[in-house]
Amino acid sequence: MKKEEKALRKLFIKIRINQQEMDLIKKNQRRTTERSLSEYVRCVSMQEPIIIKYRNQSADDFLKEMIALKKELHFIGNNFNQAVHKLHMLDKIPEFREWIKNYDSLLRLLISKSEDIRLRVIQLQEQWSQK
Repeated sequence: MKKEEKALRKLFIKIRINQQEMDLIKKNQRRTTERSLSEYVRCVSMQEPIIIKYRNQSADDFLKEMIALKKELHFIGNNFNQAVHKLHMLDKIPEFREWIKNYDSLLRLLISKSEDIRLRVIQLQEQWSQK
């Protein structure tokens, strides 16, 4: 139905460009919301508006840091779950004391990473609110 609304495109325009020009056109097209190179070139040649994607570098940096922290927290959580599982299987008191020591270090690490997240979020909030 969409093809019926628009006239079918039967004509071709052929142009010659070098590799650098093609690379530049493709690079510019990737920065837009146009999915195909043909649609992008058509919009540019007809002087139609093109929506350009905007990347917020501070948000990208924040996302990278949060992903790294998420991975660390995942590993800490895994270790904690393994320790709790071991606790359920204990049948001797000395093993329980060893688990308590390990649990305490894991707990401190988890609290430390949580505090890193909190401080970084506050930093970014202050940074973004200044803009």
